[in-house]
Amino acid sequence: MNITFSKMSGNGNDFIVIDNRDGKYTSLYNKNFIEKVCARGLSVGADGVIFIEKSDTVDFKWQFFNSDGSVAEMCGNGARCAARYAFIENIAGKSMAFETLAGIIKAEIMENNEVKTMLTSPHSLELDKKITACGKKYNIHSVNTGVPHAVLVCDNIAETDVFSLGRDIRYNKDFAVNGTNVNFIEVTGENSLKIRTYERGVEGETLACGTGCAASAIVAIKKGLVKGPVHLLTYGGKTLTVYYDDNTVYLQGEGRRIYTAELKEEAYNY
Repeated sequence: MNITFSKMSGNGNDFIVIDNRDGKYTSLYNKNFIEKVCARGLSVGADGVIFIEKSDTVDFKWQFFNSDGSVAEMCGNGARCAARYAFIENIAGKSMAFETLAGIIKAEIMENNEVKTMLTSPHSLELDKKITACGKKYNIHSVNTGVPHAVLVCDNIAETDVFSLGRDIRYNKDFAVNGTNVNFIEVTGENSLKIRTYERGVEGETLACGTGCAASAIVAIKKGLVKGPVHLLTYGGKTLTVYYDDNTVYLQGEGRRIYTAELKEEAYNY
């Protein structure tokens, strides 16, 4: 089966997006297919796969899979990519809403390939939680911005072992049963942060994480470290902007279509 798809990028977080409104690709909702097409060097390579489906209530709904085949409730960068794809393909207008497992996401197409999304209301905020990771004690903050996130404030994230520390926190008993994404932030100005993220489901560092940027901005504002709107420089070198007021969160950044192509069976049957 040959599959038409688009490769999308949101601040370095890349996704395979497939239009499944007619349901003919539902058989691909499995770990084997997802892992294989997301494998870099062997297939297309991506941080995740997004299937666009019909919705009875809003413009569309999605099924989102991490690169390891697991299902994620929400992905901020993926949401912008899905929204721009829907606009390009005339599935939705400039203002739209779509269903995710985290709830209804609203999005607006902006200039210069940018998309502004209103995320679901954050919840489960917990500041100054003491945990032990990699044999040391850390002061961790956490909040759910559609998916769970832990935030660690650092003096210099360039020298932080994001993989080892991120992995240990991700699987830490304090975040059981489902684990957490882990964000490392460094304050760089009154309205700015640098951020690096270890993503659950990818099981490694990604170039950007939208819900992680939202979580980090919320924590930094609550701790009095920055004022909004917050501009976050991601590991991929691009900036995401988070607007936070009265427990409402907007995330703005790019949602670029890199190319459209046809996925051959050899790309996932190997």
